[in-house]
Amino acid sequence: MNTTPQTVDPDTSASSPSADTLGMSAVQARSAVLEERILKDPGQFRVLTGDRPTGRLHLGHYFGTLQNRVRLQDLGVEMFVIIADYQVLTDRDVADNLTTHVEELVLDYLAIGVDPARSTIFTHSAVPALNQLLLPFLSLVSVAELNRNPTVKDEINHSRQSAVSGLMLTYPVHQAADILFCKGNLVPVGQDQLPHLELTRTIARRFNDRYGNGTAVFPQPDALLSSAPLLLGTDGTKMSKSRRNAITLAADADETARLLKRAKTDSERHITYDPATRPDVSSLLLLAALCLGRTPQQVAADIGSAGAAALKKTVTEAVNEYLAPIRARRTEYAQDRAYLRQTLREGNERARAVADATLAEVRAAMNSHY
Repeated sequence: MNTTPQTVDPDTSASSPSADTLGMSAVQARSAVLEERILKDPGQFRVLTGDRPTGRLHLGHYFGTLQNRVRLQDLGVEMFVIIADYQVLTDRDVADNLTTHVEELVLDYLAIGVDPARSTIFTHSAVPALNQLLLPFLSLVSVAELNRNPTVKDEINHSRQSAVSGLMLTYPVHQAADILFCKGNLVPVGQDQLPHLELTRTIARRFNDRYGNGTAVFPQPDALLSSAPLLLGTDGTKMSKSRRNAITLAADADETARLLKRAKTDSERHITYDPATRPDVSSLLLLAALCLGRTPQQVAADIGSAGAAALKKTVTEAVNEYLAPIRARRTEYAQDRAYLRQTLREGNERARAVADATLAEVRAAMNSHY
């Protein structure tokens, strides 16, 4: 893989619209344009994406982000996939079972089709130069800006920490370092992550203005808005690792059947797709539809008045059939832990080379390259 950061098309940097200035409709329109450009010339894009190692990934993750990562990779987009081990500590006091969780993430990535030859899988803690970017980046934002970030406010409200840490408050700046260390110019995000990305754009712009001397050291990355559907957990709330309401990619067929058997539905026997008034039934229909390559309405029409038991049977069969090849690959990779460690070691080496080059450029721009 070429470790030299790619040149960013000006259309994807300073001239591109932001969520603050043009609103959501403009961001959505911009995403549509970006999708067209990806198909025409995927090599002009570099994507940063990833997950925190806090447990096994589930179907919400898969249909929300993982499937799209593989799609972009297969189109030819350069991918950096970060396992954000330091960021585990943003909302909890201790990072439990970290080694196991990191390996589980690598297993999930490989099983779904992330190819280490085309996508760089790496961890925060193994790339010192990335984390060192946090220091100059913090000097470019005010405390007031950090305090009013809506995503951070929500994360603080749901934090498991005994007190809010400095890492939690500066979480968006750390994410900016994640994106900008590799000069990522495209970030797949949900709408709730747009404030984080907007701060990354602000940091890139301010660094360029203050230290660039007429040159754009960093791109201002674009948001590629996710059209991913919202899948509810088996208890009718948001699907989450911590709520124990999710079907993980690693779950076997029997466990999947048990989880779906106790999934919430409602008292109406005739099955219809109506997310507004029947969210639990509709989420199950959507899950079956995603696995079957059909629409939720088509799945509902097939079930008709057969009731919740028939719905759950349909969903269980669809999920287990869809996940069977992924689970088989996962089981195969799990037999070779040395390969998992090799994958991570090689990815860390590639990420370090990119981060070292970026930090050297930053030091030169700041006249601190001694």
